[in-house]
Amino acid sequence: MSFMAFLEALFQYEFLQKALWTSVMVGIICGVLGCFIILRGMALMGDAISHAVLPGVAISYMFGVNFFFGAVLTGVLTAIGIGFVSQNSRIKHDMAIGIMFTSVFAVGIIIITLMKSSADLYHILFGNVLAVRTSDMWMTLSIGLLVITLVTLFYKELLVSTFDPTMAQSYGLPNKWIHYILMVVLTMVTVASLQTVGIVLVVAMLITPAATAYLLTNRLWVMIYMAAGFGVISSVLGLYFSFTYNLASGATIVLVSAFFFAAAFFFSPSQGLLWKSFKARKNRASLS
Repeated sequence: MSFMAFLEALFQYEFLQKALWTSVMVGIICGVLGCFIILRGMALMGDAISHAVLPGVAISYMFGVNFFFGAVLTGVLTAIGIGFVSQNSRIKHDMAIGIMFTSVFAVGIIIITLMKSSADLYHILFGNVLAVRTSDMWMTLSIGLLVITLVTLFYKELLVSTFDPTMAQSYGLPNKWIHYILMVVLTMVTVASLQTVGIVLVVAMLITPAATAYLLTNRLWVMIYMAAGFGVISSVLGLYFSFTYNLASGATIVLVSAFFFAAAFFFSPSQGLLWKSFKARKNRASLS
């Protein structure tokens, strides 16, 4: 199927329109939040939260409640648990993350196996953007608007606390509160991304577009716009390949995103591997 045929199908089928809007919104919010996640060294925390929402989702399905509430609850409780364990023992932060998120994820898997039907939860694990519901689309839009509003209103506070926590503390900024608010927002973004890329791959959408932008610029505001842009392009192209070739939507979106990262990794004018080796060879030639 050509891209023009895909565009025709887009105008024809409502489910495809919902999938496109949801994918674009997920690309934007994952890109924006991902910038702060990687700059604050919280990539592993993003992985932990994305897996920690599984038992909340499973319990929500069991009681017929919207999975948003259960997912946010278990995600936030896991984040608090990680902080509690690392602050009250010799266990370091990365070890606490490894212990907590694997334990909570295991609980989620056990709950799923105890349920009679786990077909819907398969999509939560691996994503299925082509089956997105109207309620999911509006929920993703709401979370997206919240994330963009928070980043816009508290950009300076986030900037200072990200790059210089000591200075932020001297200015009277509540670093701990900022960290936990980011955890709550991260949990909400994870929930928003469940239908699109699923629990297993959501961390890739949080990290990869932001990491790609990180290789291309040294300015935070430029990085945020670029990460959102890469997220959107990856989501649209991933949806196109997924729909055209009947591939898993989440995995396809992530692979397109990884392609952009690889291109930046090798060809970035300032950080690219090929450019670095070319400059090194040029310097050696000029010295000899």
